[in-house]
Parts: sequence; structure tokens; C-alpha cells
Amino acid sequence: MKSFDQAIADAQRVTDAVLRRLIPEVETPEARVFEAMRYSTLAGGKRIRPFLVIACADLFDVSRSCSERVAAAIEMVHTYSLIHDDLPAMDNDDLRRGMPTCHKQFDEATAILAGDALLTLAFEVLAGDETHRQPEVRTELVLEMARASGARGMVGGQMLDLWAEEHKLDIPEITRLQRMKTGALITFSCNAGAILGRADEHRRIALNGYAHDVGLAFQITDDLLDVSGTAAELGKATQKDEAAGKATFVSLLGLERARDQALILADQATKHLEVFGEKGNILRDLAKFVVERRS
Repeated sequence: MKSFDQAIADAQRVTDAVLRRLIPEVETPEARVFEAMRYSTLAGGKRIRPFLVIACADLFDVSRSCSERVAAAIEMVHTYSLIHDDLPAMDNDDLRRGMPTCHKQFDEATAILAGDALLTLAFEVLAGDETHRQPEVRTELVLEMARASGARGMVGGQMLDLWAEEHKLDIPEITRLQRMKTGALITFSCNAGAILGRADEHRRIALNGYAHDVGLAFQITDDLLDVSGTAAELGKATQKDEAAGKATFVSLLGLERARDQALILADQATKHLEVFGEKGNILRDLAKFVVERRS
């Protein structure tokens, strides 16, 4: 069995290869939007969501040709969210993954269009015959992606994040915000593997529980890194939530309690994987990685 480092490096490599194929270089007048899409999707990153799709699909022996397309689709949606999140109307960031943000490298209009194009291309990929031979599987993937990325998922979470600039949130409210803004796509990534594998309800529930705990641990660690990390380490500006007066897990719990909570959640996440036996080891390693990372 591959080590975790090998597995995540492979997920990064194959996701980039599929993205390059699905977002071609063109010479037609609309070439600029394709260039912006490629610039943002191929700028690096940990590829945790694609990794989760592939690793969860592997639990059910799904063909990699299927799971890798879904992995690329979720990275398109994630990248679209980052492009729009960085815009002046949102977080107004100049750096992403150590590079100029899309609107800084190109312009605001191109960045908006690149985000829009990535979102719609993701659904085109999920709906395509190459993703799965059974139409009902493709339909379920599209439905779950729509739920995860829309107003009751990631977009709704971003709206709550903007609302939080003017309101004080408590722990349950922050948890709900992050479950939508960050956790929804992580949950989809895990559920997508189960959908592709036509998993039974028991195993779907296990993966959903794992995704919930890992997603929250991921966000708490992000909050910790925003306080203790540097822009050079993270490839983006730090301490922006504190400057904006937003409540976070760290501001309400303190550094030590927040760190302890992230570790508890990572441990809880691994317990959901007992049904998969040793096949779940890579996902156990991911839970550990999420809380130990430095970027």
C-alpha cells in the first residue's frame, strides 16, 4: 500500500493532469478566460478535496478514470470559490498560494468570468458519460454538488461570513458557518466516492461522519494558522479575521483549547472509519495531516 505522502502526491499529479486536459489552451478570442482558469487551477495547493474523492472511491474499488474526473471537478469548484473570495467585493486579497490572485494577475471582470466558467465546467464534467456509465450516478453527483456549493452550502457559508463582519457569533454559529463554507465541499468529496461506488447506507453514513469531523478540524487548524503562521508559509495574508473583528474558533476558545478541539475532532474522524478496516488507513493519515499541517 502507498504511504500517505505518496498518495497525496499522486492525487496532486493526476488532478493537475486532468485539469490541463479539461481546461485547454486556446487561441480563439475568449482565450483570456481559459488562461485565467488555468492560472488559478494549476497554481498548486494541497488538493485535499481531490485526494478525498479518490481515496474514498478507492474504498469501493471505483475505476480511477471515474474518480479522477470527479476530483478535477471538485477542484474546479473550490478554485472558483477562491477566485471570487479574493475579489475586492469579498476579502480583497492580493496573494493566493504565494502568487498574485486572479483579479490581480488579470482583472476583476476576467476573474469573475473565470470563476463562473470553472463552476459551470465542473457540472459539465460530472454530467459527462466518461464520469460514470450509469446516468443515475451522474445525476446524484450533480445534485449533491449543487447542494454543497449553493446557498445552503458553500455560497450560504460565504454569505454568513460577510454577515459575521457586523455581528458577533458564538461557537454554534461559527460551527454552522464553517460547516457550510468549508465543510460542505469536503463532505461532498467524501460522499462522491460513496456515490461512485454505489455504497450501502451504513458506509455512506460512516464517510459522512468522517467528513464532518475532518472538515471542522481543517477549519480550526486554518484559524490557528491564521494567528500563528506567516504569509510566506501560507502563501496568503494572515490575521485578516482578527483585523476585521470576526469571531473565530481561536478568538472564542483560545489557542490551546482550539488546538485540543482540532485534535479531538481528528480522532473522532478516524473512529468513523472502523467499518473499512485497513482500507481506511490513508484516510486516517489524512485526518492526522489536517491538524499537523503548517500551511
